[in-house]
Amino acid sequence: MKYLNAFLRAAALLASATTVSAHVVLEDQAALAGSSYRATFRVGHGCDGSPTTAIRVFLPVGVRGAKPSPKPGWTLAVRRETLAQPYSSHGKTVREDVVEVSWTASSPASFLQDDWYDEFVLRATLPEQAGALWFRVEQGCVQGRLDWAEIPAQGTSTRGLKAPAVLLEVLPSGAPAHAH
Repeated sequence: MKYLNAFLRAAALLASATTVSAHVVLEDQAALAGSSYRATFRVGHGCDGSPTTAIRVFLPVGVRGAKPSPKPGWTLAVRRETLAQPYSSHGKTVREDVVEVSWTASSPASFLQDDWYDEFVLRATLPEQAGALWFRVEQGCVQGRLDWAEIPAQGTSTRGLKAPAVLLEVLPSGAPAHAH
């Protein structure tokens, strides 16, 4: 019953969500707490007509063990930091984790043109607690940069925000998930 309720909440959230094609968005905008999550960041345009040359994703606190997917023609990098609160994974204490993932076009032939669309993917384990998670995304372009970082003062509606951060609604799961 818990899983059915979580599924119904996710379906209602997705049905009511208004995805604006002008923003960076997640393919799946809801997921269960404690689960392994495939975050697919959809990029649908450049910066005022200028091609995209870099995407940088800042992971919210509580997102663990991020592993990005490489893209042909793009250089992949991760930044790790010492955790304020270490955690245990597969019997080992994790004291340092990925906090930022970036993809940078290797050459002009790999630039994401303004008229094109692409996806940037990583997998991570979500926090055990339900609630809104906001991913800040920087989009670098040949000319200019977009910082998708605005978070509403209340709730999760991004209506009226010019550069909203990317929202993931983490739903109660019932039982902890074991993920890789």
